[in-house]
Amino acid sequence: MAVRRTHHLRALLAVPAFRRLLAVRLGGQFTDGVFQAALAGSVLFNPDRQATPTAIALGAAVLVLPYSLVGPFAGVLLDRWSRRTVTVVTNLARAGVVLPLAALIFLGSEGPLFFVATLVVIGLGRLLLSGLSAATPHVVSDQRLVTANAVGGTAGSVAYSLGLGCALLLQTVFPAGDAGYAAIALFAPVGYLISAVLARFSFARDELGPDEALPHRPGLAGEAVAVVRGMADGVRHLGRARGAAYAMAAQAGFRVLFGVLALAMLLLYRNRFAGDNLGGVPAQLSLVFAAGAAGVLLAAAVTPAVARRVGGWRWVVGLLAAVAVALPVFGLPFDPLLLIVVVLVVNVAGHGVKIVVDTMVQHECADAFRGRVFAVNDTAFNLAYVLGMVAASRFIPDDGRSPVLLGVAAAGYGCLAVGYAVAAGRWARKAGDDIALPVGAMPVVER
Repeated sequence: MAVRRTHHLRALLAVPAFRRLLAVRLGGQFTDGVFQAALAGSVLFNPDRQATPTAIALGAAVLVLPYSLVGPFAGVLLDRWSRRTVTVVTNLARAGVVLPLAALIFLGSEGPLFFVATLVVIGLGRLLLSGLSAATPHVVSDQRLVTANAVGGTAGSVAYSLGLGCALLLQTVFPAGDAGYAAIALFAPVGYLISAVLARFSFARDELGPDEALPHRPGLAGEAVAVVRGMADGVRHLGRARGAAYAMAAQAGFRVLFGVLALAMLLLYRNRFAGDNLGGVPAQLSLVFAAGAAGVLLAAAVTPAVARRVGGWRWVVGLLAAVAVALPVFGLPFDPLLLIVVVLVVNVAGHGVKIVVDTMVQHECADAFRGRVFAVNDTAFNLAYVLGMVAASRFIPDDGRSPVLLGVAAAGYGCLAVGYAVAAGRWARKAGDDIALPVGAMPVVER
């Protein structure tokens, strides 16, 4: 089986267009890691600031919620405009916005302008990732989509983690406080510019789709009406792709509970494990990031093979059940080393679910609708995360240690596993497809 996977991975990496698209993704996500590490450090781990559960949750809401509300409209753009152009322009825009944002970090300003600028950078990044996912079927065959998603998502997540790690190393070089975090943020424009140049000279204007761009209507009102109608069409299209819809719903539920766990982890490391050495928290979290990256790699290694053997929906059920078991077993002692195991399991599950969801959307949804569906999925993905954080902030103690909340999260994952098993299994039997992911979407061996 390992030889079969190696052959297929080689065949995938032999496709020049896929390698170029992967390079664009890696450049952007590595830079995202550097930028967001500087941002998180300036807000959460700055010795001159206090971060309560409510403050952390509200900060996440300010950054994610506005984009989540308008995200589906951005998806229409992915189905109307050249996706190569979207990739280039979004990277250039992010490079430009980071410069004044770094100045705001240096000045210690966290007012409305700071949050708006951060929202623009992160929002454009999510739009970019949706566009890259929608473009993937244009550079690989349908038979390689699962492996392409595994490789692209995994490599992107690892690149993001490496960016975080590099930012942590840079913190040992630059002075602590606002000036140091601002200096780290200034590395981001360079990475975004490189990603834009790669996209511009690696693909022709229409090479990444959409296949049939929707006609533009003159005037702002005409464009707004076209967006609303296009989104309605996208929702109706998703309603016909029930396998993808159920998987997206399961992923959204996963993210709600993930938001609870993320808030607890931040508070545990910031206020419980660190003691008076707040400046050492980023270094302590490096082990958490390493466990997360390892979980992503493991998920990418096993998901394609397991999805072929047992079916995508069964694999998702197993991942949800594994998290439900791991949380009480390894989480309740609230020991830093055992929590690393929890991080590993949760990241294996989260990335495994994402690979299955992306493949279902790509396979079940027509190309003309993929941008909208991916944007809707991205909106649910982020909105659910914020919802979990905000809800948990009302109950979690300042040090993050809450056995009751951890138990509720474990029970939630268990219920989610059962509910998805019933819904997805029923749909798979009704559709006459017992594995829920069409055989044509599974990786095959080419000799």
